[in-house]
Formats: sequence, structure tokens, C-alpha cells
Amino acid sequence: MPEPSVISLIPPVVVIALAIGLRRPILSLIMGSIIGLLLINPSQVLVNFSQISLKVMADETIGWLILVCGSFGALIALLVRTGGASAFGRYALKFARGQKSSLMVTFFLGVIIFIDDYLNALTVGSTMQRVTDKFHVSREMLAYVVDSTAAPICVLVPLSTWAVFFGGLLVDNGIAAQGEGLQVYMQAIPYMLYAWLAIMVVLLVIMGIIPAIGTMKTAQEAALSGKFIANELDHHDVTTADEYALKAIEEEFEQADPHGALHNFFVPIVLLVGFSVYFDIDIWLGLLATLAITIPYYWLQRLMPLSEMMEQMLDGFKSMLPAIGTVVAAFIFKDVCDNLFLSQYVIESLSPLMTAQFLPAVVFVAMALLAFATGSSWGIFAVSIPIVMPLAQSVNADLPLVIGALLSASSFGSQACFYSDSTVLAAQGAGCNLLSHGLTQLPYTLIAAALAFVGFILLA
Repeated sequence: MPEPSVISLIPPVVVIALAIGLRRPILSLIMGSIIGLLLINPSQVLVNFSQISLKVMADETIGWLILVCGSFGALIALLVRTGGASAFGRYALKFARGQKSSLMVTFFLGVIIFIDDYLNALTVGSTMQRVTDKFHVSREMLAYVVDSTAAPICVLVPLSTWAVFFGGLLVDNGIAAQGEGLQVYMQAIPYMLYAWLAIMVVLLVIMGIIPAIGTMKTAQEAALSGKFIANELDHHDVTTADEYALKAIEEEFEQADPHGALHNFFVPIVLLVGFSVYFDIDIWLGLLATLAITIPYYWLQRLMPLSEMMEQMLDGFKSMLPAIGTVVAAFIFKDVCDNLFLSQYVIESLSPLMTAQFLPAVVFVAMALLAFATGSSWGIFAVSIPIVMPLAQSVNADLPLVIGALLSASSFGSQACFYSDSTVLAAQGAGCNLLSHGLTQLPYTLIAAALAFVGFILLA
């Protein structure tokens, strides 16, 4: 194509439509790439796809993301398998004395286990379930508190799987220089309004300042009478979640040592934070140093044979394959869109209509709706960033604010969507019916989203 054209919109429209209909972000991205290649040169689709995919896999950023995401999965698998994560949860139970305090302990557990939303949701929910039952807190309320401290917390901490994923995308899309993805990500943290507001809202709910409303009120009244709805989660009905990753981490919890020691969770987390800071927020070096100490640390305690430890780490690495696959597919799609001059067309078409003041709010609403519809918080960000960021630059919008709007939309989708991976795991960990959890927490997520929308307009 010699110049930007409306035809360049066809691949992203296909991707969005397929993502909503199929709820499979990787498949949608690949299909969108193929459609784009057909528009460029129908006779060379396979050749061009082969060349682009090889180019993507040879990219240093992709290699870094694969290593870091996979190593995060390996470390998480060790934390779970040794029982360290469960031990940390058991220790926190000493501070629960009633409904509010048990939910507050749940909240602080979620804040502390910031490394990954999967680990967060299952550890906190399964740990606190018996305690909140004792104080007649509904499973729906427990699941809501757990979900509110999963993605919203992880997105605000630059030492999490979320930060690694999105920081890499910022580098690959030219928003950040090589090696500076996390620094640019950190600049946007103050503007991730939905995440901040979701945390504030859940705290107000815990303290009773915001009352239980709608179906949450019904669930709380049922819990006070001693009635709890059993978990009826069926993974065959949850087609949008990353079934492979969900199954992997649930199996890790089932096989976890029930008598794990607290230090086996605490030491690796402190090492990870300390080494990452020491190496100038280089997560890869931090992970390498952490694993280099954690593996012999566990081995000397004879927690498991070295061979079994390696198997657990490989299983943990494999649990991150859905995230890695999303990254690779998104980068292939971006390359195809670049060849179609998609960014140039969008900029030329929308620049006269869009202002720097309203762009962050519009981006937040549009991407939040897509993330909610598809259940793909990471996939939607990967699809949208090559379009949104050039547009933001063309209208001189505040880039950290726009990045904050995109990440706010991602965290909203992760929490609010009924079938996102975070929502599934929060319901699973709390022993709550999936649909019941989604319906009871929706009003609170919408309150935070509405306030975030106003905030983006005022800050622009």
C-alpha cells in the first residue's frame, strides 16, 4: 500500500470482533495478522508471515520478556509448592477478630502478595475462606476484596508480572528506550486512576462507609444466617480464561506442602525486591540472583529433591505460556499494522477531532469496554498501544497520563469481566460461584470506573 488508507482498519476490526466473539486473544491476533498480510500481498502470505514471525522472535525485547515472564512463573511455582505462600497466609490469620478485621487482613494480604495476580488471588482467597466464614462474611464479599487486590495492586507495583509485560510492550512500540520500559511504566503509576480508586472503594466497603448494595447485600444477609453458596466453577464454561495457566497454578496449590514455613515465602520476595533495586530495576538480573539463592536455600532444607525442584520450575515456566503467546502474537500483529500504515491513517483521521484534554478519558472508556467484553486485559493493551500512543503523541497529550488510562482500562477489565482470569481465580480461591462473584462486585467496579473517567478529564 503506497499510502495510509481506510483499508488499514480492517485487521484491528477483525481482531476486536474475533476477540469479543471467540474470547481468544492469541487466535484473534494471529487471524488479524493473516488478514493484514492478505491485504498487502495475497500471493506471499505464508512467506511474509514466516519472515515477520522470525523477525519478532529474534527481537531482544521478546527474548527478555520470555525469560522474565517464564522465570516469574518458575519462582511462583516454588513459592507455592514449598508451602511458603500458604504459611504466609496462616500467619496473617492471627490478626482477624471480626468481620471488618478479617476483611482488612484479606486486603493487606493482597497488598503484600503483589508479585502476580494469579498467586495473589488463590493464596489470599484459599487462606482467608475459613476465617471469613467464621465471622459470617459472604464468600462474594471475600471474592470481591481478593479481586480488588489482585490486578489493581499488581498494576501499581513495578516489580510484578504486569509491570514486566507492559514495560516490554512500551519498549517494543518505541514509547520507551531499550532497557527503560519499567522507568516509563513507573512514571505512569500515579495516573493509573482506576487501580487507585478500586483500592480506595474496597477499603471504604470494608469499613462500612460504602454499604453492601444490590446482590452483595443479599449475599451478606445470607451469610449472616449461616448460608454460603458453594463454588460451582466449571472451567469448561470459562472459555476466555487462560485455562492452561489456571489449571497449572491450581495443581501447584493442590500439591503444596501444608506445613510450609513462613521464611520460605518471605526470603525469596525480599531477595527479589532487593536485587531488582540493586540492579537498577532490572527484573531479569533480579530474578536470576533470587533464583540462584532460593534454589540452594530450599535444597539445603531438603524441601524436595533438586530434580523435583527443576520440574516445578518448568511447570511454572509453562504456566506463563499464555502471556508469552499473547506478547508474540501482538508483536507480529503490530508489524503487520505498521506495513499497512495503520498508525499514520488513525493519526491523520482523528487528530483534527481529538484534543489532548479528552484523549485520556476516551482511551480509558473505549479500552475498558473492550477489556470487559473480551476478558483480555493484557491482549487488549497489546492490540491498542500501537494505535493509541502515536495518536497521543500527535495531539501532544501527556504520555504518562495516556499510559495510565490504558493500564487503568486493563485493570478494570481484569477485575470487572465475569470471565477474566483474575475473576475466575478470585472466585475459585474464595469458594464462590463465578457468576455470583461477577454480579456482586460489578457495582463497585463501576463506581471506581466512573470516578476514574472524571479524573482523567480533570487531569488532562
